[in-house]
Amino acid sequence: MKYGYKRKVPLPFGEAVEKVRGELAKEGFGILTEIDVKATLKKKLGIEYENYLVLGACNPPFALKALKAEKDIGLLLPCNVVVYEESGEVFVSAIRPTVAMEVVGNPSLADVGKTVEEKLKKVVDAV
Repeated sequence: MKYGYKRKVPLPFGEAVEKVRGELAKEGFGILTEIDVKATLKKKLGIEYENYLVLGACNPPFALKALKAEKDIGLLLPCNVVVYEESGEVFVSAIRPTVAMEVVGNPSLADVGKTVEEKLKKVVDAV
């Protein structure tokens, strides 16, 4: 997957979610949004789905740098990190900001994207 960074983790889903939250905080990220896909699909469609949580993470200093470089970059914010179960295995995946920023074509975003991506990879690797 070119647009994300993913790994299987040796933790149950709930523990993986809490570990992701803690690792994001260590790297300066807060959680702006949280989407419980399993609960939403159950409520809206009445179907069962495996655990799947989308965390919209934001590192304010880097978000500000990106906004100063490109006002419409908010369309690509926040940085999503997902924790999900598939066939009993748990995965953590994060967006690769370097790939997302390529779409914009603004070279001044390259350093921000690279730094944020390094931080997100550290988060995924630490879970």
